[in-house]
Amino acid sequence: MSSKLAIFYGSTTGNTELAANKLAEELGGLLAHIGDVALSEPQQLAEYDVLLLGVSTWNIGDMQDDWYAFLKKLGDLDLTGKKVGLFAMGDAYGYPYNFLDAMGQLWEAIEKRGAQLVGVWPTAGYQFDESQAMYDDEHFVGLGLDEDNEPELTEERIRGWLVQVLQEIGLLDLQDLADAG
Repeated sequence: MSSKLAIFYGSTTGNTELAANKLAEELGGLLAHIGDVALSEPQQLAEYDVLLLGVSTWNIGDMQDDWYAFLKKLGDLDLTGKKVGLFAMGDAYGYPYNFLDAMGQLWEAIEKRGAQLVGVWPTAGYQFDESQAMYDDEHFVGLGLDEDNEPELTEERIRGWLVQVLQEIGLLDLQDLADAG
């Protein structure tokens, strides 16, 4: 199976952009495109089979401004058949009651357009009280990152999440990893 992968992100302070670039580095030749949503058009999402979307939560549960503006332009964009993985920046210590809320809001907007979620990520190891980004009681809808308080975990979490996403979309077989190790 050959899939066209793209990363789209919105970043105000550079942390989400940093995560997007780390993802791009890990993906190497598997990645077809990386783009800032501030410089992108919604119809570009339809050009790819797999979308990795990066967002951050601001203030008290608000979506990053570039994503907020981008989503207003989606119109009736159909993402049926697209596989979407989400990654997000949050501050679990400063804002434990709305940790990663923007990721949940982004998924709500994208899910309505027919996309299929990949990369549901466990909440184990995270310290927070509430989040709109919950998939179920033990998982986020995507990868949560906290560059403010846990930067030492970012690379490990990105690698683990990418392995999971690549398995889910059929681009990585665990047996291949075992044979390579």
